[in-house]
Amino acid sequence: MRCLLSKPNRWIFLLLLIALLAGCTSPTPGGNPSQTTTLPPPVLHTTSTPDVIPAARSFLDAWENEDYAAMYGMLSLLSRDGISEEAFTSRYKDIAGNMNLVSLETETLSSLVISPSQAQVGFTAAFTTALVGVLTREMQMNLVLEDDAWKVSWEDGMIMPELRGGNRFYMDVRIPTRGNIYDKNGSALVMESEAVALGIVPGRINPDREGRLLNELSSLTGYTTQYIQSLYEYAAPEWYIPVGDASAQAVRERWDVLSTLSGLVMNFYDTRYYINGGTAPHVTGYVQYIPVEELEDYQRRGYLGDERVGMAGLEQWAEDDLAGRRAASLFVVDTNGQKLSRLAQVDAIPSASVTTTIDKTLQVEAQKALADFRGAIVAIEVDTGKVLAVASSPSFNPNLFDTNNYNSAWMLSDMLNTTDNALLNRATQTGYPLGSVFKIITMAAALDTGIFTEQSSYECGYTFTDLEGVTLYDWTYEKDVPSSGTLTLPEGLMRSCNIWFYHIGMELNQMGRPNAITDMALGFGLGKPTGIEGVPEIAGSIPYPETMADSVQQAIGQGAMLVTPLQVAAFIAAVGNGGTLYRPQVVEKISLPNNTNTYEFEPVENGKLPISEANLEIIQRAMRSVVTNRRGTAYYALAGLTVPIYGKTGTAQNPFGKAHAWFTGYTDTNREDKPDIAVVVIAENAGEGSEMAAPIFRRIIEVYYTGKPSKLYPWESTYYVTRTETPETPTP
Repeated sequence: MRCLLSKPNRWIFLLLLIALLAGCTSPTPGGNPSQTTTLPPPVLHTTSTPDVIPAARSFLDAWENEDYAAMYGMLSLLSRDGISEEAFTSRYKDIAGNMNLVSLETETLSSLVISPSQAQVGFTAAFTTALVGVLTREMQMNLVLEDDAWKVSWEDGMIMPELRGGNRFYMDVRIPTRGNIYDKNGSALVMESEAVALGIVPGRINPDREGRLLNELSSLTGYTTQYIQSLYEYAAPEWYIPVGDASAQAVRERWDVLSTLSGLVMNFYDTRYYINGGTAPHVTGYVQYIPVEELEDYQRRGYLGDERVGMAGLEQWAEDDLAGRRAASLFVVDTNGQKLSRLAQVDAIPSASVTTTIDKTLQVEAQKALADFRGAIVAIEVDTGKVLAVASSPSFNPNLFDTNNYNSAWMLSDMLNTTDNALLNRATQTGYPLGSVFKIITMAAALDTGIFTEQSSYECGYTFTDLEGVTLYDWTYEKDVPSSGTLTLPEGLMRSCNIWFYHIGMELNQMGRPNAITDMALGFGLGKPTGIEGVPEIAGSIPYPETMADSVQQAIGQGAMLVTPLQVAAFIAAVGNGGTLYRPQVVEKISLPNNTNTYEFEPVENGKLPISEANLEIIQRAMRSVVTNRRGTAYYALAGLTVPIYGKTGTAQNPFGKAHAWFTGYTDTNREDKPDIAVVVIAENAGEGSEMAAPIFRRIIEVYYTGKPSKLYPWESTYYVTRTETPETPTP
């Protein structure tokens, strides 16, 4: 019979053997047999048990960082045999998504080594969720020693005890109605509503009532009858021709007439409706269904996944306010979907509404005023920074992003074509050379250095030949009109004399002040974002000149510079208010249904113009003369306006076609009911600023002060109807 020692007895036997061997002696070689030498103890190969806490901590850290691959690599062989890495990862991701997990924090509490190959670690896990707050659980992790390293003996109760046996979470959510977006006067720009997709089948139109059909559609959509008729002019009789959309309320108000018009097709649908096919769409933005690649992130934030969310503009910026807080209950359900327990519950917080600074009437007219051009219009209050209108053309209809809109299938792809790039906000996301509007800044730099004064004069002829080997021309040469003659510096701005400002650029460089104009431009807020919230913007660029030629070109707003219309509006407003640069803002307030405001507009200063009060007044007077002096470049375009205007024309050359037309200015009425405004207009590749941009500026002023346009453009036959394909305009 073989005798086996138990583990404790084996250790006692081993110690006795070591002691016995240590006491053994042997004769010393070549010495006295009576002398003995002590033998060294044998080397024993033993392995100490590693600390279990670092192994558990590594697993928990990986969990906090959602590094499921690393977690799976820490599992014991037996655990990995029981679940694949894919299923393991899916289990954790599904649970995190279903509980809308925002973050996880863990803490180790205790450890116990049960045997040399088994251990246990106690820990807590605090789950911060998007909807139901923080859930905390105290749990245990079992570990086994494999290849001298602790491995996790995993089971799904380690995620949360309630989930053992394949149980899962189910979040029952109640979603508040999304908040509306309003203009400054409380008129809706965006709302949850029923809408109607409008279209025409040309072959079914009753010729005797075609005029009535066109008038009704024009009234509903805001398009001209001429434009609507052009949509089906060459269409086959049975084609469906999408026209636009309208609110169901507006359609029902005209139902008695609309229902009798043959050829009209109306499809009703529930939607987030953007009034007038998008009023200030580049400001309000739009909503879309959550993209697949962002679904997990939105679920973590408390979304079910089938909602439409803000994807641009204020819809995106104010998403949390507009969406409100969902009512939610977190349940544990078994593998059959039966509810086992409710872990947490929260009540809903109603969605908030956003009131913008946008003036709806002004905005609609600005969009119509720019419809035949590529470009932008910005109107901003001089003394506050409130943005009243932002028009960018080509524009887009946010209603087409809703696939429930019958017209979406017909029109969305055309709207998103890369040629028009309609989603780009040209007021804030496109940089342009500023042309002669920049002469305001050049004049400020000239006065600030003291090298030039209000009385400084220069001969404004046809050409500038001071750059060796280069001849530069004034606009009077190109227009074949008499040159301007000798002008003072303010008169140089009034006449927008290129020759005068070429001279300033060269003189400042030669006098050791080559960076003066750039520094002044940076002080006017160019070359950096304005800080507007809710609307994406670019910084633009105002580089320092590297050569004399750079200095000369910079002085007239050409060369390597890029500015946005919004930046120009901000600094023109500062010129008008005495020198304060205000941050442009588009949000007046954010309000809960109980009329509590969670945000209210306050003016924010971005700085002061780096120019003395006396020099600023010289510039202001010169800008006034641009409009009031018969020799001013905007005199004829703005003649007859009763509103005091201070302005500047600009024509910016570009290498990609016809020049960009600029006009900018501000009003000075001091009316309490109508705050003074600064307005900027740019029409891409449209030609002369005095001929094209100044009339558009005039219309914005007319609408702002009277509520409607008062004078036709030189190129219009009736309001918003072009008389000729190529506008014919007088030369100022």
